[in-house]
Amino acid sequence: MKIKTILVSQPEPKMENSPYSKLINKEKVKVDFRPFIHVEGVDAKSVRQQKIDLNNYTAIILNSRNAVDHFFRIAEEMRFKVPDAMKYFCQSEAVAYYLQKYVVYRKRKIYVGKMNFNDLIPLFKKYKEEKFLLPSSDVLKLQVPETLDNLGVDWTRGIFYKTVISDLSDLRDVYYDVLVFFSPSGIESLLKNFPDFEQNNTRIAVFGDSTVNAATDAGLRIDIKAPTPETPSMTMALQKYITTVNKK
Repeated sequence: MKIKTILVSQPEPKMENSPYSKLINKEKVKVDFRPFIHVEGVDAKSVRQQKIDLNNYTAIILNSRNAVDHFFRIAEEMRFKVPDAMKYFCQSEAVAYYLQKYVVYRKRKIYVGKMNFNDLIPLFKKYKEEKFLLPSSDVLKLQVPETLDNLGVDWTRGIFYKTVISDLSDLRDVYYDVLVFFSPSGIESLLKNFPDFEQNNTRIAVFGDSTVNAATDAGLRIDIKAPTPETPSMTMALQKYITTVNKK
């Protein structure tokens, strides 16, 4: 069956010429965006119950823009004035750039990884004497605590926000040729919202090994997978699949 409609389980990209726009124009397909999960911040009381005192830390580890937003939200709720000397260890340039929403970039001590969390390892080793706080969601990749523990750094995890399954009941009678997932939480949301979901002719596209495992464990048939050496992005994987299927 040809591909005409795609549902991406993420917010719509804000950039004008996103890869999805190019996919839509080239393949003449309809692409909708709908977050299957969203984050909700916990309150300052919950953070205090985790025995976290922001005065105790000299460095903040930020692995997402959500972490940035919720760290500064909690700091404001706690009436904690973030000192100018605070160090920020950002997983990627995108996170570091987003930090400018809250601090004057050139006046702060900001250390940036390339993309993956492991890119920060040399920096953690160099600044091992710091006391690190990791503001995170209730869902955290095992790689993060394992890496920090293996390095022997002084660090504390604080759950500042939670991943919540979105209500998708309005999609019950809506059919898409392809459903696109980027996390195990997205797969969980599908099954929680539609416990009687039957895949039939719906194609499932997944990004990343953990999402592959979640889809497989759920008994779903995976038709499109990324990243691969040939298709490092999801839009490239979709493009390749659509080109092949729609020509038949």
